[in-house]
Amino acid sequence: MKQLRPLIIMLATAYLGGFSTAYAAESTSPRAVIELYTSEGCNSCPPADRVLYELNQERSDLLALSFHVDYWNYLGWEDPFSSAANTERQRDYAGRMRERYVYTPQVVINGDHVVRATAKNRIVTTSDETTPLREWAELALQSDDRAAPASGKLKLGMVNTPPAGQSYQLWLIGFDREQERDVRSGENAGRRLVHANVVREMIDLGQWDGQQRELDFTLSQSCDGGVAILVQEGRGGPVRSASVIRF
Repeated sequence: MKQLRPLIIMLATAYLGGFSTAYAAESTSPRAVIELYTSEGCNSCPPADRVLYELNQERSDLLALSFHVDYWNYLGWEDPFSSAANTERQRDYAGRMRERYVYTPQVVINGDHVVRATAKNRIVTTSDETTPLREWAELALQSDDRAAPASGKLKLGMVNTPPAGQSYQLWLIGFDREQERDVRSGENAGRRLVHANVVREMIDLGQWDGQQRELDFTLSQSCDGGVAILVQEGRGGPVRSASVIRF
């Protein structure tokens, strides 16, 4: 992830009041984050892609994200949305959960619960029964110009403050609302696949000590779905807080 650091301008300030600039949109806090690890090169993934698409349409209180991995690209179709960063994130989960290998499709809820990716009812039940995410983070955008990369402010610990003594990993994510592709080769050759909330950029914002803080952020590319912040207990640890602005 180190190569992503130059893509963001980060400035911490001691200013603890409201935003000093007029902002175009402000964020909401989802109840849970659903991460689907998927690939266009995997013939078991399309049913899971459909489940995530349906959940995204039906549950606005859940943040559903598609993380496309790159380890099936050798099978004859290179997934255009795949990245090594997404694969690394899934491997971090596997390491903490002591799984021997990574696989697709896989759903991880709040970084702490693995659920069969096509079991829609179970995904919903787990999301509803797990402890709701805390409201530790807020996002606000500077502009409504969707053609430009999103930029704005991240405020941490202004409304609620986490317990002292814990350090948290911050991830800034830009995602597209929907992507549709005709697969021409590989295991899904001849199929048209539709994906919801496809992660296009994930930026490591470093560690947060739980104290009140403000950061300026700028994505490196435009995304038409939205921008989110995940507050996580280390790499591969539980997600404790999230905030999202949907476009």
